[in-house]
Amino acid sequence: MSARYTSMNTEAAPQLLALFCSISYAAALVSSRLGLRYSTPTTVTLVSILVQNTALWSAVFISGGIPAVVPLAAGLIAIVGVFQLGVRLLAYTGVLKIGASRSSALQSISPLVSATIAIAFLGETTTAPIVGGTLMVIAGVALVSWKAERDIAGFRWRHLLLPIGAACLTGLNHPIRRYALGLSNEPLFFAALMGLVSLTGFLLYRGASPLKQSLVWSRQANLPFVSTGVFETLSLVLIITAISIGPVVVVAPIAASYPVWALIGAKLFLHDVEKITWKTLAGILSVVAGTAAIHLGR
Repeated sequence: MSARYTSMNTEAAPQLLALFCSISYAAALVSSRLGLRYSTPTTVTLVSILVQNTALWSAVFISGGIPAVVPLAAGLIAIVGVFQLGVRLLAYTGVLKIGASRSSALQSISPLVSATIAIAFLGETTTAPIVGGTLMVIAGVALVSWKAERDIAGFRWRHLLLPIGAACLTGLNHPIRRYALGLSNEPLFFAALMGLVSLTGFLLYRGASPLKQSLVWSRQANLPFVSTGVFETLSLVLIITAISIGPVVVVAPIAASYPVWALIGAKLFLHDVEKITWKTLAGILSVVAGTAAIHLGR
């Protein structure tokens, strides 16, 4: 009985971590939208990166310092850190342009990106759940974006590419992180290293890009942005830990349910700045269900 109970707890742990990850990331998106009324996506990106570095490097040194890891694993995580910077910039700009609920739905199609790469380049076979899930994702995206210009002031179709771009980078991140953790299972250190690389990349971006946004420091945005950093940092630690102890096929669909939580958060906290329609609701549910089908069909 005791062994069975322990086994059940072990199996449930990655699933619970993935669930808390999805809730935490949804909270980050909703919180960022509250602050973006007074500031810019670049500012919330910087604040989030600073919170990640402060919290995680403190935890690394408190827990015993920098561990010995395989150099290849560290290099792969550095690549993920660069991609994660892109995810942040694209995701938060998407939240500003089309809202937290719609942006989260489009961003959650990353499993479709991963599955496409696996089928096209790694020789994986297409299954009925993957085809069905893909159709559900496409239908969901169509519903989320259908006549969005009526509900969103200043809407442009190119704004949909922002969360989709974040989804593409996230779709690349998951298999790289999984492989790196297989070489050296140090999720806390790797999450901190990702933050350091993202900060370095942000500073280089600020110094070199002619298209950089201004940093806008507003008292009204401070608390929402710090909260965004806390929630996003927590979600990163949770997902990388869940992947390190559980199968991705189980963890990923649960973690990808964050559009549902973002929808609830938007309804509760963003009702004055974000309009939720039946099309948005149906589209989000279709994307989440399709994402789960794609994962389970692989």
